[in-house]
Amino acid sequence: MLKKVDIRFIKKPDELKLKNPILIEGLPGIGHVGKLVADHLVKELNAQLVVRIHSHYFPPQVIVLENGTVRLPVNEVYAWKSNGAAPDLLILVGDFQSISSEGHFELANAYLEIAKLFEVKRIYTLGGYGVGRFVEEPYVIGAANKYELVEEMKKYGIRFEPGEPGGGIIGAAGLLLGMSMLEGIEAVCLMGVTSGYMVDPKSAKAVLDVLTKILNLEVSKEALEQRAKEMEKIISQIKEMHEITMQQWRSDEDLRYFR
Repeated sequence: MLKKVDIRFIKKPDELKLKNPILIEGLPGIGHVGKLVADHLVKELNAQLVVRIHSHYFPPQVIVLENGTVRLPVNEVYAWKSNGAAPDLLILVGDFQSISSEGHFELANAYLEIAKLFEVKRIYTLGGYGVGRFVEEPYVIGAANKYELVEEMKKYGIRFEPGEPGGGIIGAAGLLLGMSMLEGIEAVCLMGVTSGYMVDPKSAKAVLDVLTKILNLEVSKEALEQRAKEMEKIISQIKEMHEITMQQWRSDEDLRYFR
């Protein structure tokens, strides 16, 4: 029987023996920025699956796999134990966020319960900030649940701009910031500026660059850089097609003027 929020541990905290791990949340959102970063970290660090989360609050569907079988939507937590200067990590990735407001709160509660079990003291949530136009050089804006964190993050070039993001931060990336305050957990949201029109690996790369500096984490960025280059080609083609369309429209307007 599937519970409304169904948490299934593959590995328990006492089995992993992580030391003061940091939780990184990267669920689907604007430009898939956070998801791209979190998925990249899981793959490059060869992180270990420790928790699966199923829920009534995910879309009512199954996902069809390449071999014709199906699986339920799932969000997962992966663990990585550092052997160097970087901290131990828990990385939250997955298929979906909630389809309802109630579900967003229930799932955020579940993520925080997992964080508390692993004795997490700081959370980084990742996302995109859509500006409605193509961004040539993405940068990262931030929000935090303590002013001391704002000052700390500014040292890494993260921008904290008055009134931004307008309308607040929706979903897990925002709720974890607010709800973690009630649990005494520090939290920062890192948002890559993006058009919001499409998946944006270039913005994800900007977030990854900042995050790895903060965590003193060495990880290959080649795969994400390659995806960013491929997306740049697509955007260039879109811009070219748009310019051709605009030139045609101006030409048609000129012709109508002389009739």
